[in-house]
Amino acid sequence: MGSQTPARLGIRTHHQPCAACRMLRRRCDSNCILAPYFPGDEPDKFAGVHKVFGASNVIKMIQMVEETNREDAVKALVYEARARLRDPVYGSTGTIFQLQKMVQYLKLQLKSTNARVLELQQQKDQLLGIFMNVDHLDVLSSVDHGPSFSLDYEDSMASNLLIGKPH
Repeated sequence: MGSQTPARLGIRTHHQPCAACRMLRRRCDSNCILAPYFPGDEPDKFAGVHKVFGASNVIKMIQMVEETNREDAVKALVYEARARLRDPVYGSTGTIFQLQKMVQYLKLQLKSTNARVLELQQQKDQLLGIFMNVDHLDVLSSVDHGPSFSLDYEDSMASNLLIGKPH
């Protein structure tokens, strides 16, 4: 009994009309091509598409597309209709141009930021080089333990720097 549907049991079910049929004030049957893409609880979705393209053109466009691609085609129609209502002159093209300008601006910003990072890294390297030379000279000049100590101390400092030990 679990596999029997209300229709098989002879019980009539009330089919909710899709947004397209509701707007066009026509009967929505189970074969309605628009029903899967424009549910009754989303009337604005069809209203925009209808206003921009017209119901008959929408039906023709949907019929021209393979069934497997129809959902994507309807999404594209809805997107374009909304863009066209927002910007009647350029539609989605205006959005594309705006995004392209933003990409160009961000590329320039990235280039500038990368140049600044390189400049700061070079400054850091220069300062570290100066610091290492000054620090090394200060330690050597402040203590005089004779010529053999100086060479031993330089070797010791160099090896400590290489392995990361403080002096």
